[in-house]
Amino acid sequence: MSRPLRVFAWLSFVAEVLIIGTGGAVRLTGSGLGCPTWPRCTADSIVPTPEMGIHGVIEFGNRTLTGVVGILALAVVLLIVLRTGGRRALAPTLWFAAGGIAGAGAALALGIALDIPAGPLANGVLLAAVIAAAIRSVRTTSTRQDLVMLAWVVLIGVVAQALVGGITVLTGLNPFIVGFHYVVSVVLVCVTAAFLVRMNRPDLPRETAVPAWLRWTTRAAVAAMTVTIVFGILTTGAGPHSGDADAGRSGFDAELLEHIHAWPSYVLFALTIALVVGAWRQRDRTPLLARWSIILLGAELIQIAVGLFQARNGLPILAVGIHMVLAALTAAAMTAVVLHLTRPVTGGVPVDTRDASEARAGVGA
Repeated sequence: MSRPLRVFAWLSFVAEVLIIGTGGAVRLTGSGLGCPTWPRCTADSIVPTPEMGIHGVIEFGNRTLTGVVGILALAVVLLIVLRTGGRRALAPTLWFAAGGIAGAGAALALGIALDIPAGPLANGVLLAAVIAAAIRSVRTTSTRQDLVMLAWVVLIGVVAQALVGGITVLTGLNPFIVGFHYVVSVVLVCVTAAFLVRMNRPDLPRETAVPAWLRWTTRAAVAAMTVTIVFGILTTGAGPHSGDADAGRSGFDAELLEHIHAWPSYVLFALTIALVVGAWRQRDRTPLLARWSIILLGAELIQIAVGLFQARNGLPILAVGIHMVLAALTAAAMTAVVLHLTRPVTGGVPVDTRDASEARAGVGA
């Protein structure tokens, strides 16, 4: 893979993590309705006005970063399409992009003229164009279809996230929609992480490289992590950080949810210890799995420490924000662990991953 593609793939991953941080800042500083309308910041202004103060700046900053995330995702799509299909494959993608932008602009004008929600209409048209382009691109790709698909999933997710973010504002920060917004962000972090891992792999068939019990342990750890994140979101939706003084809460018992959120996290930690032991015993066959399992364990240790600190100190906003970002990074590490349960095969003979290009890429993969 070319250096520009590697650079933009990493930038896309970093941006997906950063937008979780800025989104958390919006909520934790009470700036969720700093821009009370969408897609404009106010009914008469695209940008925040001085009267809106710091809350408007924070909310608009998060919206602006969404545009940066989208540009980076589009760059990765264009670079991987060019890499796998050449200029002939790139041309239709550019035409779809132009058509989607033109269609979104027309939908926006039509919505304004008919006095209907113009922003969601325009975003929906753009999302439809991106999905259509993705389907065509994946179907016509003959090499590295996995990378092409992952790149398109990220771009589709970013466009969809803009729509979900707008709905979040228009519904007055409904805690369930806010939670869904965060879930999609974590999924996009995992998808960009999967792209980085697969980008450093040889384009070869793969086979399972670990015993069945280790595969099942990993699956159980993924399930425990999923439950932990879901209950963490529910806990936040019932807690004090609503994003705005007038935003509603879910009505659940926050203290009870806090305990329920902790239980699967301890199960996850125990399963990860078992995973590290098993991966270390298999390190001659899958050295990168051993490395990533240790990284995952370290991330969980930090996450548990931050979680205990925030619970015992009245949920300080900085600790809560760090907890949110760490959850996404821990999920990314788990993604890397899952993807390293296999190894490449050449001519029916397993290839030692230490000799494959993915191993030469090291932990940075």
